[in-house]
Amino acid sequence: MRRLAPYQTGLWLAEYMDIRCQLCRVYRSTSQYQLSRNNSSSNISSSSTADPIPHSLKTLPNDHSFFANVRQRLNEHLNSGLLCSHCHDSIAWLPKPFNVDIAAGIALPIQTATYYEYPLRQAIRAFKHHEDMTKLPLLLHAIRQLPRPHGCHPDNSVIVAMPTTEQRLVKRGFDPVSILSAQLSKHWQIPLWHGVTRIDDTVSQQGLTRAERLSNLDNAFVLIEKPPVKRLLLFDDVATTGASLQALGRTLLTSAETVTMSDIQANHKYHLSAYALAHGNQS
Repeated sequence: MRRLAPYQTGLWLAEYMDIRCQLCRVYRSTSQYQLSRNNSSSNISSSSTADPIPHSLKTLPNDHSFFANVRQRLNEHLNSGLLCSHCHDSIAWLPKPFNVDIAAGIALPIQTATYYEYPLRQAIRAFKHHEDMTKLPLLLHAIRQLPRPHGCHPDNSVIVAMPTTEQRLVKRGFDPVSILSAQLSKHWQIPLWHGVTRIDDTVSQQGLTRAERLSNLDNAFVLIEKPPVKRLLLFDDVATTGASLQALGRTLLTSAETVTMSDIQANHKYHLSAYALAHGNQS
């Protein structure tokens, strides 16, 4: 299932439209635009407890009708305010990317939104394993921290979400990575591409060593169609060691149906990069 069921939509939408911070539940959530301004100026304001009417709703441009502007500003407000500035700044965003090898002389860079620790770790686990839709707004906030890759746009790039097996989909009842990747697609305005399937019956990667993870993912993925563009943006929820993204990237890059060996050596046919919500920890 790649879309939220109606009851799931209701659960997280009720949480999403709450104007309180999704973490502390005390202060008002702050818009993504304001958070960006706060970060760039290094001056955290007290907007958390400000007037409940967003400033953007008070000052409307004159080149559109009043109601059109109200709808636009209200939509921007509801779609951006999830954490207060204090809680946002308490999280370490955008750790330094790390690389995993996917072919001889070719590395796959992996950028994550933050570290796999509180509060994202608890939110991911609750959403992924217990279908807790109230945690989805926090995960969406993390997704919005991932900047659009330079040079990528809808005509030259696609997002490749980490696929799951039919057995896991039936057991879990929904596909959390597909739901998150759909939100990333909206954030970046880059389409999803479902040209890879997962065919293995491997055990969960959780708790395995890096060597065990790599062995566990041998022959886990297969291409079912040729990528339509040259820029492939891989996405997963958690990149502990990067083994799953490494295996997926290797399948995309080295498949005989996708590229020739000369393309791999030249490294100009396809350009791969990977993204995830969380990775490792700071310690």
